[in-house]
Amino acid sequence: MRWLWIDAILLHEPNTRLVAIKNVSLAEDHLHQHFEAGADGPAQPMMPASLMLEGMAQTAGILVGSVRQFKEKVILAKVTEALFESDVFPGQSIRYDATIERMDDMGASTKGTISRFDHRGGGWIDIGRTEIIFSHVDHNRAGLDLPEHNFVFGENFRAILGELLPKNT
Repeated sequence: MRWLWIDAILLHEPNTRLVAIKNVSLAEDHLHQHFEAGADGPAQPMMPASLMLEGMAQTAGILVGSVRQFKEKVILAKVTEALFESDVFPGQSIRYDATIERMDDMGASTKGTISRFDHRGGGWIDIGRTEIIFSHVDHNRAGLDLPEHNFVFGENFRAILGELLPKNT
């Protein structure tokens, strides 16, 4: 995975819950297109909801993968709910709180809460929620010829996963 939309894991309750954080910085290029200055007003950079959804999917996917020590390929199968009630701007942080609702050999369903923190004052405020379903690709290949290496939890995630990784990987 090329793009990481989480910066650190704050809490891991094995097989149950994972909390991650993303610090939003004006140094991130994607913010400059959302939204540029124009005839209707000044620039107002903000984190796109689609990227917040991806951050939650990465958080929940890590949780699902950690249940079986990242031995299975876990991919997003379906977003059944994604609700965002507020925007996030540079200088704020996003907290992704994911829990497993159901898990079996075929995959898992998760629920998540997205919160925002403004470092200039105020505490955490819930701004969104998700329900995401993941598939264990190794059990659901349906004739697909997929690589044997774990293409989801590869080298890019090692710095973030830290203690979650089994010692032999």
